[in-house]
Amino acid sequence: MCGITGIVNSGIPKENRFETLSSMNRAITHRGPDEAGFYNDNNVSLGMRRLSIIDLNGGSQPIYNEDRSLIIFFNGEIYNYKELKADLLRKEYIFQTHSDTEVLLHLFEEYGEGMLPQLKGMFAFCIYNLKEQYYFLARDRFGEKPLYYHFHNSTFSFSSEVKSLLENKNIHRKLN
Repeated sequence: MCGITGIVNSGIPKENRFETLSSMNRAITHRGPDEAGFYNDNNVSLGMRRLSIIDLNGGSQPIYNEDRSLIIFFNGEIYNYKELKADLLRKEYIFQTHSDTEVLLHLFEEYGEGMLPQLKGMFAFCIYNLKEQYYFLARDRFGEKPLYYHFHNSTFSFSSEVKSLLENKNIHRKLN
């Protein structure tokens, strides 16, 4: 099942942001009992819970590209990842794992947002560019892998479940 979480705001001290993110991540432990992964810097705190299905030993997240300028957190399954990987291998991309997660990361390097129409599967993921400090968040068009988000006062928070998102006490509990 897996799950992803994140908070983007450079105005919140990273220790405080990471504490909130950790609470959000614990709230979705049932989605990924096998392991947790985190990334925390002055701008973002990202996390995930993993249920190991593909590449049991090498698919731990986050996964970085070769020069460690991009990082990915992924929830889902890409059904055509072997075909996509074959195409990327022809373009001389180097793979460290056998996971569909790493295929997504290299697809983003090659095609940017144009990667999305190539994907067959159910997914929600966040790719963060560490050098340029921007993130790309996407989910499958039918929402098989849910992705909930909140934006207020320059803070963007997201999670695979609403109850996890509400672990962020900075999100006001008011119906819209």
